[in-house]
Amino acid sequence: SRARLEEQLQISDKMASIGLLAAGVAHEVNTPLTGISSYTQMLLDRADPEDPQTKLLEKIERQTFRAAKIVNGLLTLARGGQAANERAPVDLNTVINDVLSLLEHQFRAVNIQVRRDLSDVPPIVVGTEHKLQQVFLNLFINARDAMPRGGWLSVTTRADGEWAMVEVGDTGAGIPAEHLSRIYDPFFTTKALGQGTGLGLSITYGIVGEHDGRINCDSRPGEGTRFTLALPLMPAAQRAAAGGAQASG
Repeated sequence: SRARLEEQLQISDKMASIGLLAAGVAHEVNTPLTGISSYTQMLLDRADPEDPQTKLLEKIERQTFRAAKIVNGLLTLARGGQAANERAPVDLNTVINDVLSLLEHQFRAVNIQVRRDLSDVPPIVVGTEHKLQQVFLNLFINARDAMPRGGWLSVTTRADGEWAMVEVGDTGAGIPAEHLSRIYDPFFTTKALGQGTGLGLSITYGIVGEHDGRINCDSRPGEGTRFTLALPLMPAAQRAAAGGAQASG
């Protein structure tokens, strides 16, 4: 219907504005970050390795790199476009570990323990890495918000026939049944004003669909929530070739 189309247009306009805003903020933040990084490098060049202050400089350098990585991630997300959307073999275990490492400080701050049970054989799918990072970032942030007083985040990966299966579970508040059917609607959120747009799961659902996958949510109030993702595994012949290329490189 016309109303539905107009709503979708408004949403894509808002998404474009959010992208522009993210790009603007990322560029603004990049300048002082580059400065901090350069000055730290200059001080480190002259520093005595035995001096306790040198350790602090190394910590500043590491944190600056971390901030720069996050900012570059924002720019990649904001850019979209063909170059950023190229598909390649992606190891889901690596993506999950990368995103968890970005959030480990936040989890520790609110007493969330992470339980990983990642398959020994890497589950490799053909996809866009930064988009798959976005999927797990959204799912992990939702889990964090559901456990303000701490709890367990469990992440499991396994192969099931032609599918890579990923389960993301939390021991949080859970989602009431009447909300469960609406969690992927853009801008539907149960969070207080200023605490989130509700866009996260809508974007997640869209990206999983783009990757020919499925996402399912099982949740009961007071018992936590579990998202199950199924993404097509890269065909075995291609996977073996990619593995051979990696082994020789």
